[in-house]
Order: sequence, then structure tokens, then C-alpha cells
Amino acid sequence: MNKFLRIVTLSTIVLIAGSVSIFVIASNGVRSVRAGAANQSDAELIAEYRHVEVASLSDALEQLTGQRMYMSHRMHPIVATKFAGFARTVLLRKDEGNQDPAALNGMLQAIDEGSTDSVYVMVLEDGENIAGMGGLMGTAMAARGYAGAVIDGGVRDVAYLRKISFPVYATGIVPSTSVHHYRFGGAQIQVTCDGVKVNPGDIVAADSDGVVVVPRARAQEVLALAQQMDFKEHSMYAIIEQTKSILEAVKKFGRL
Repeated sequence: MNKFLRIVTLSTIVLIAGSVSIFVIASNGVRSVRAGAANQSDAELIAEYRHVEVASLSDALEQLTGQRMYMSHRMHPIVATKFAGFARTVLLRKDEGNQDPAALNGMLQAIDEGSTDSVYVMVLEDGENIAGMGGLMGTAMAARGYAGAVIDGGVRDVAYLRKISFPVYATGIVPSTSVHHYRFGGAQIQVTCDGVKVNPGDIVAADSDGVVVVPRARAQEVLALAQQMDFKEHSMYAIIEQTKSILEAVKKFGRL
């Protein structure tokens, strides 16, 4: 190798090593190596999650954990959106006819304690026909920089939520109230939201395909695998258009 090529090669290595992610060829294909991942801040991690497709995250979770970590078709967006953030969990327990004016104060306090990159994850016991949140709560979350909200229950004030473009996923749209029907059951505890266990601090990601939950302890490896999947799938589109064969693209990239 002549001197010029050695300099170019060294410069290329330095540039690649200084990037956010690098790719190396391994025996099992392309493997993503994240530069400085161990020192990555929470904000940087979430920023990268916002660029990954939820379908790829779901596939990565299934491969790595063998579990279903996506919410069902019942959970749908009130506003078409894409977001990711750290779960801030709230549970409401059914308490029909209660006249306690402070019954839901804990729910409001939990909102006020959230901040940028929080995702409000609320579960209402048998709450599909009760609105767990509306415009006032959505305004408070938006003002505090929440990434979005996921409600295992109903939502109301939809026109206003759409007006302020605050991202909300819910299992239904209803005009009812939780006041006098529910009582605060806890915050920052494990909840089961539409069949998926969510712990405080887990990563919740959503786009037009739905919602997934990534256990915080496995966030880095799930992200790395999902990024590989996105890279392969996005590369396949051009191959399919060129060859007019999805079979050939799948053989080449091993992704479906």
C-alpha cells in the first residue's frame, strides 16, 4: 500500500470511529457497533429511538426476548405521530360513586412530576368506556415536554388534543369522565397496559404501526438490532424495484 492510500485509509477509519454508529462485517452479517454507547445520555438514546421503526423494534424484541412487547390493534393513535420516551406509569382503580375530591390528585401530581422525554402510560381498570385523559391533562403534558401518552382506556377532548398536536394513543374515544368513577392507585409502579408489562423508565415507542415497550435494561441491544433491521429493509426497496423480485431481496438481505 502506498503512502497516499495509507493516509486515506487511516483518515477513513478515524472518521468512521468518530461517528454515532459504525458497521462491521461479522460471520452472521452486518453488525452495528455503537461508538461511545456506554457513555450515551438518556436524551441521546431517545433521539436514536425516534429514528427507528416500531415494527423493527417489535421484531428485535421478539428475537432477543421471545416475548410479545407490542400493544394490540385496540391501541390506536388519536393523532398520527411518531414518538419515543421513558415510561411514567399511573394506575387508576375503579371506585364507583366515590365523592372524594382528592381521589384523583395522585394522577395529577404524577403528571406534574414528569418532564421532557416522559411518556405518560395510564391504565384504568375496565376503563375502555371511561376517558382517562382529555385536553387539560394533554395541555399539562405538552407544557412539560412529554413525548406522548398511552392510555389503556378512553380519551376525550380529541379535537383539542389534535389542535395542540399532542401525541396520544388510546383504546377508545369516549365523552365520559373518570371523576367519581375512579381513584388513584399508584404512580411509577409496574402496570400492564393493553397486555404488555410496563415498568417506570422503560422505553415506549410509537408510530403509525402501533406501540412497543422496550425494557430499559435491554435498550441498547434492542436499538442496535432494530437499526440493523431498518438498514436491511430500507436497502431492499431499491433491490425489489430493480429486480422485480422480493424473493431475491430476501435471499440477499435475510429480512422480511
